[in-house]
Amino acid sequence: MVEECENLELYDLHYSDLMALSSSDHQLPTTSETTPYLETVMTTIMKNLGPSGPGLLAITGVPKVSGLRQTLLPMARKLALLNSEDRKSVLKDHGLGTDVPLKNNDRTVSPFAMQLKYNQNRDTNSICQPNHDSENLNEFKNLGNTFKELGNCMIELGLHLAKVCDNIIGGHELAHALLESHSAKGRLIHYHSHQNNLISQPSNTKQTLKKPNLNNHSNLWQQWHYDYGVFTVLTTPMFISCDGQEYPSSNGHMYLQIFDPNKNIVVLVKAPVGSFIVQVGESGEIISKGKLHASLHSVYRPKNLGNMSREIFVVFLQPSWSRRLYLYDFSVENSSSDNEENQCPKKSLETGKLVPRLCDRLKDGMTFAEFSRETTKQYYGSSGLQSKR
Repeated sequence: MVEECENLELYDLHYSDLMALSSSDHQLPTTSETTPYLETVMTTIMKNLGPSGPGLLAITGVPKVSGLRQTLLPMARKLALLNSEDRKSVLKDHGLGTDVPLKNNDRTVSPFAMQLKYNQNRDTNSICQPNHDSENLNEFKNLGNTFKELGNCMIELGLHLAKVCDNIIGGHELAHALLESHSAKGRLIHYHSHQNNLISQPSNTKQTLKKPNLNNHSNLWQQWHYDYGVFTVLTTPMFISCDGQEYPSSNGHMYLQIFDPNKNIVVLVKAPVGSFIVQVGESGEIISKGKLHASLHSVYRPKNLGNMSREIFVVFLQPSWSRRLYLYDFSVENSSSDNEENQCPKKSLETGKLVPRLCDRLKDGMTFAEFSRETTKQYYGSSGLQSKR
């Protein structure tokens, strides 16, 4: 199916335009030369993030970040393939954790997460110094600081874009929702290859190559779902072969696929290598009263890249846990998830079985914490729709 999918070339928002549109005075520059151009950029932003668009765009030209991406992404694979004891030590040293059971030998994804504080200054003393002397583990010495530095940059991109959307929509709801939170969740993710799906064993045993459990969803690295925050900011992925050789995105392909409800098809996302992708989440759709559009998406696992792993860094920008989500001027029945539940080709996506509807997870006046818990429960809880994937 995916081989026949349409490609979606993301709209390319240049960093300089983003900064001009999110200027502190909330006013567009008034020169006759720049105003029409920036007005066109604003219109295009909303076209891409609104109900008639894909719900995501790319940001290019961000200065001084290519080296951070190049340093951080390969560490995802190296962390995933460490033995358990060494990995625990490295994660503890750098203030990272994980939110999946890494002892699950059939996992296709190994994520490493940290809470990122807004406007967090770089401070090498804030990261514990490694308590080991292994030369093999010294390659992680900059893990925590690089994670924070790139994460803070991505937070700033999301905040600036929220201000732009607020200027267009009116009010300050999106930016305020993010600023009230004071933090975001960063996640460094390794998507396992078939051939090199090494599972860490105790330090006194050898690493073994375990054949992954091939089930009905083996063509997906990550199942169909909606993000439920305001914005998700992603790097473009890096692909690494079994011998450790690094590759950029294949012809710009991220192997992120979204369902386009306007065309009733699945499209495969392409973005400029080294760009950042900003994707609308369900809370962003709710807070914007439907002016923004959350997209149903998954990560495709192509057969011809069976010997490649996929490495990516993601920052989830969310409201504060106490933020209440109200449904005035927003019809949950007309939300992205409920509309697509009725439209999308269920036989190919199986969304009817795997993606819980928004109206079943969100009640008027719920806090974001309550919405988060209910969403996680219905997706992944013991009786959740994706609990037996």
